[in-house]
Amino acid sequence: MDVTTATTTVNSAQAMGFGHFITQADFVGKFLFGVLVLMSVASWALIIAKGLTQYLRNKRSTGFLDFFWNARSLDAVQAELNTHGARDPFSHLSAHALHAQAHHARHGSARLAEAGTANDFITRTIKKVLDEETTRLESGLTTLATIGATAPFVGLFGTVWGVYHALLAIGMSGSGTLDKVAGPVGEALIMTGIGLAVAIPAVMAYNAFSRSNRVLSARLDAFAYELHSFLTLGEAPGATAQGQAANVRPLKPATAS
Repeated sequence: MDVTTATTTVNSAQAMGFGHFITQADFVGKFLFGVLVLMSVASWALIIAKGLTQYLRNKRSTGFLDFFWNARSLDAVQAELNTHGARDPFSHLSAHALHAQAHHARHGSARLAEAGTANDFITRTIKKVLDEETTRLESGLTTLATIGATAPFVGLFGTVWGVYHALLAIGMSGSGTLDKVAGPVGEALIMTGIGLAVAIPAVMAYNAFSRSNRVLSARLDAFAYELHSFLTLGEAPGATAQGQAANVRPLKPATAS
């Protein structure tokens, strides 16, 4: 009798599990599970896409900055941009700033968008590009933050719903033994585990991308300040009155074409 009871218990335990919970779940439970699956797919798609984009952006930015600081003049930088285009935030900023300088030198302040001195026009252009780059860097982060914040609660809702139906079934059967209660309740906790499994990678990726974006934004702000100085003064910030740069060597300004 004991052997038969033990065998029945083992078979019942093996019958319980994730597959059994999904097949026995009602529409609400399956819907919540589907929502978590969609969240997980969207989260990992964003993580992979932004991770690859970040790697390529950092690689291209390093290459462009190496070229920029070793260029003989801003004309050489303009030629490089004309040849290979702007493929990273630093080259994008440089291309727009150089174009703003040349445009204002040719046409002056013929329109309201170009009002003010060349310094004012270049400053507005640089600020606009910085805002565009910030918006581009933050793309997708709201989705990751939303998934990281809501996935545990979706899983918890699924658990509560599963426990509710499990207790109803136990009450209707009239059997309240431990083996009848622990199995269904344990199965319902699977939804909480799934919710945490979806949320944790999303939160970690969000924090990592946010930090990387802050670092890049700080570097871009510093580069924008120096680029603005090159375009308006013809020398790097901190250069002495004799033209000897304290931090980086002066660059010749781009000629207006």
